[in-house]
Amino acid sequence: MAVASRILPGTRATSLRDRNVPVGIVAALGLTQIIGYGTLYYSFSILAPGMAADLGITVAQVFAVFSASLFVGGLSAPYIGRQMDRMGAATVMAIGSALSALTLILCAWSPSVAVFALAIVLLEISSGMVQYQAAFAALVEADPRSASRSITYLTLIAGFASTIFWPIATALLGYLSWREIYLVYAGLNLLVCMPFHAWIMRKGKVAAAGGQRPMRDPVIGAIPRERRRGAVVVVSAAFALISFTLGAMLAHMVPMLGALGFGSAAVVIGSLFGPAQVLSRLINMIFGTRLAPPGLAVVSATLMVLSVVILALSGNWLPGAVAFSICLGLGSGINSIAQGSLPLYLFGSDGYGALTGKMAASRLAAGAAAPFAFAATMEQFGIGASLILSAALGFIGIAAFISVAMATKRTLVASPSPSN
Repeated sequence: MAVASRILPGTRATSLRDRNVPVGIVAALGLTQIIGYGTLYYSFSILAPGMAADLGITVAQVFAVFSASLFVGGLSAPYIGRQMDRMGAATVMAIGSALSALTLILCAWSPSVAVFALAIVLLEISSGMVQYQAAFAALVEADPRSASRSITYLTLIAGFASTIFWPIATALLGYLSWREIYLVYAGLNLLVCMPFHAWIMRKGKVAAAGGQRPMRDPVIGAIPRERRRGAVVVVSAAFALISFTLGAMLAHMVPMLGALGFGSAAVVIGSLFGPAQVLSRLINMIFGTRLAPPGLAVVSATLMVLSVVILALSGNWLPGAVAFSICLGLGSGINSIAQGSLPLYLFGSDGYGALTGKMAASRLAAGAAAPFAFAATMEQFGIGASLILSAALGFIGIAAFISVAMATKRTLVASPSPSN
């Protein structure tokens, strides 16, 4: 068939339909993603020292609990994805907001390390119900044809989560304990996020009752069903490898830069990551409409791996460290978009929640293992060799994304035109 007849996300046919982007839903999800990532993820590193002192354990042990929770969260992602397809992503998000509030309260109350560890694990499971995986599925349900563009808008808004919540958490520590801060965060999830998610859920039900089903105009994926399983494996592996590289760099960025000789400037250099992440999403929103998701994934992976190579080669050269932080941020920003848009482009909107849940499992597991694996490698072989090994894994991820892009291009070119 002709390529345009598929109306795949990221094609010209889709960009002409931007007027169908559900602005209200995107704005509501943008706010809940800022709160969700800010309260459930980004604030943890700020509050961790207080948690360790209060519970009588080391900061490293607190982060070990957090990494374990990320791994368990990855294992729960496929189940959460299936539930999103069964009952609707917005419904799962509304339930997840309530569970997030309850688990934050459990964290704040936890009288022992065991209860605290259980609460953190439950917190990560509930995070999977309210963060990007669920939000992307909600946008696909709202309008599959405009979902790819909506995902770009959403990630641009949500990119400010760390910029907003790192200072908030730091400021609150001057007045409240980490337990009291988690109670405040519980209130935000319960009183702000849950009502917005419930509103999106009701909006979908009203549309369905009026004969306008949210999935009325599905997207057909570029990969034929008979080749879908192999493609899912390749794409999942590629995202996992890139997530390992990104997770390792983010976990060790500031101390690694400090060890390279940048001292107090390491924090300033590392802070360039956030603005670069938002900038890449803004650039993609304005100029990236003609770049299909496979190409977006390749660009994202290349930028992140390039950043690691630059740091490995430049050592304690300041411009190299600055380029490292900026390139890593640029690649990470686009990677978030690719995580939502590439599965939609390749496999379509049917079963999107379950599919992205399966893919998230390997990605989150790799991201959880990365900090420990990279730390062990640095201790054994040094920073330079560790960076080269991390880049080598990233290059395999780039090759996997390139193979998918080439296979997709061949499929579209070879597709016969439908008979009318």
